Amino acid sequence: MQADVLLQGEAMQSATTPRKIVLHSIHGYRPELEVLVAGWMREGVKYVGVVGLDASRIEDAIDDICTGDGADPYFMVTAWHDGDETLADAVFLAEQLSDEFEGPATVVEF
Repeated sequence: MQADVLLQGEAMQSATTPRKIVLHSIHGYRPELEVLVAGWMREGVKYVGVVGLDASRIEDAIDDICTGDGADPYFMVTAWHDGDETLADAVFLAEQLSDEFEGPATVVEF
């Protein structure tokens, strides 16, 4: 697995902002997710895959945050990985995405 790893709260610099993120949920859903996703939207993140605790719930929450009230939705492809899939599996899938999703995936521990 060659993905970079960021801990929650670490700043992403605009010049190196990843286009693909794998969110490794260690603690499950938390309200802080909204601030994290809002930052990704400002930075232009295009893909977030979620693996770990509450992955499905977190993926749904990310979709809701990106949609907002519907007046100005942000397009972000999301996916969640079930309990049989590992962090390595999630990173592998993210790194297979191409075209507008080209580039390495960055793992964010949450």
